[in-house]
Amino acid sequence: MPIPFILSVLFFAIITASEDIPTEDDVLVLNKDNFDKAVQEYKHILVEFYAPWCGHCKALAPEYAKAAKQLKEESSEIKLAKIDATQESDLAEQYDVRGYPTLKFFRSGKPSEYKGGRVAEDIVRWLKKKIGPAAESLDTVESAKAFQESAEVVLIGFFKDVNSDSAKLYLDIALESDDYLFGITSQDDVYKEFNIEKDGIVLFKKFDEGRNDFEGELTEKSLKDFINSNSLPLVVDFNQDTAQKVFGGDIKAHNLLFISKKSSEFDKLVEVFRKVAKEFKKKVLFVTIDIDEEDHERIMEFFGLKKDDAPDMRLIQLEEEMTKFKPPVAGLDEDNIRNFVHGVLDGKIKPHLLSESIPENWDKGPVKILVGNNFDEVALDKTKDVLVEFYAPWCGHCKQLAPIYEKLGEKYKDKSHIVIAKMDATANELENPKIQSFPTIKLFKKDTNEIIDFNGERTLEGLSKFLDSGGVDGASPKEEEVEEEEEKDDDEKKRDEL
Repeated sequence: MPIPFILSVLFFAIITASEDIPTEDDVLVLNKDNFDKAVQEYKHILVEFYAPWCGHCKALAPEYAKAAKQLKEESSEIKLAKIDATQESDLAEQYDVRGYPTLKFFRSGKPSEYKGGRVAEDIVRWLKKKIGPAAESLDTVESAKAFQESAEVVLIGFFKDVNSDSAKLYLDIALESDDYLFGITSQDDVYKEFNIEKDGIVLFKKFDEGRNDFEGELTEKSLKDFINSNSLPLVVDFNQDTAQKVFGGDIKAHNLLFISKKSSEFDKLVEVFRKVAKEFKKKVLFVTIDIDEEDHERIMEFFGLKKDDAPDMRLIQLEEEMTKFKPPVAGLDEDNIRNFVHGVLDGKIKPHLLSESIPENWDKGPVKILVGNNFDEVALDKTKDVLVEFYAPWCGHCKQLAPIYEKLGEKYKDKSHIVIAKMDATANELENPKIQSFPTIKLFKKDTNEIIDFNGERTLEGLSKFLDSGGVDGASPKEEEVEEEEEKDDDEKKRDEL
């Protein structure tokens, strides 16, 4: 055999090997050189953009690998891949990666947002749903029982005529739902196995009562309500996987139990919580929040709680604004929990507003220190224009503004009709105004108490102009002006199109 031919074979082998995409724990490792090849070669591929230092990415890694292994063992055509976005910044920018981890699902090279959970079971379920039929056909008792055990929550539609209007409605809901697996059957032996005597829908779950049978008239709304009210446990453990289901659900009242999972009384208190939760099903979600989780520290801060305060509970109502409620009496016995929830729902317990104690030297410096308990007295003093900065101690922009704001206080300290003040809005709350971002600066006008939002440059000059102009120069546009601006933008777009 000629030497050149042997070399060409070896060269081809080396090139082929170099084009193979490496894997780690059954997960493809992508970079700018093999990314296009991967999304073209594999029809269905989930790609994780991660950062090596990211805590959420580290938590996801073993679940992601577990999901990849399961799909490989099932000989699935779905592949899982990952990209170090800190190294492949061009790819991250191309696919609009704004945080870590960001997951994108590529179908025939076209990307879409991943909207599933962060545990292996959720990842696999979401992916299978994306490439498979709306509902899995269950033709035997064995396949139905295996399907029932395949996830925490599954639904099975029992329809003798799978082309009936009811079956079509069920399949339509299945098609648009990413959260749960749906199965469908028309087999008599499957009906018999699950004690089904007529067409219907059953939700099977591995918690609480284990099974819920749909009752009543089947409509899109009634079926969605049935799924939403039965697919979460009576007591939900709050984490990154359940957060969307908790806050994105139809139930807007949540009773939160702040407790350490390591606590010796954890199981006992959760059981009491669960007992009371049964009485408020479909009205209030009961949720546990583990105080030992680092990610939950900000949540505790939001409620003015410290670890030493646990176990304790708070109730929130999520309407246009989030309203918080604190139990009027201490204790987590069954009666206290029940009375607290009833009191909030019946309007007998008023919202709880955080407030620090009034500092002894609150008015000694050029910038006055406000808390919830002295805010109205100072800010709503009709003899003065009062400028208030609402800040958060951890906010970087607030820290940058601090020395400028102190200079502003010095500049106006001898003006008897002007007060420069600030308030830590994470430790103090007001019924009005509601603060949504930091820093927020508002002018409370003398005589009228009219509130004017500052939207100018956060400089000594910008803030001074705002004050000296009576809140005109640097003010946020009024709603009518915003609407006019939006209409103007629309007109400009139409002109551009023409």
